[in-house]
Amino acid sequence: MRTELQSTLTCPVCGHRKTETMPTDACQFFYDCKGCGTLLRPHSGDCCVFCSFGSVPCPPVQEARRVGPADGTCCATT
Repeated sequence: MRTELQSTLTCPVCGHRKTETMPTDACQFFYDCKGCGTLLRPHSGDCCVFCSFGSVPCPPVQEARRVGPADGTCCATT
């Protein structure tokens, strides 16, 4: 299975949808909605906006779900 790099973010405030390319080496903590300007932040327990509002979780989580930790988390401190 290959890592998906595109995810469609959906704003919980206005419903605007925008497909974005996700970073492969880091989590994106903030995103400005292109529809209403709301600053999106990850939900508690999620590592990034793609995991909270995207159609596909971020690449580090996709990879973790394939090969390692069972909970599929990323960006965790060890």
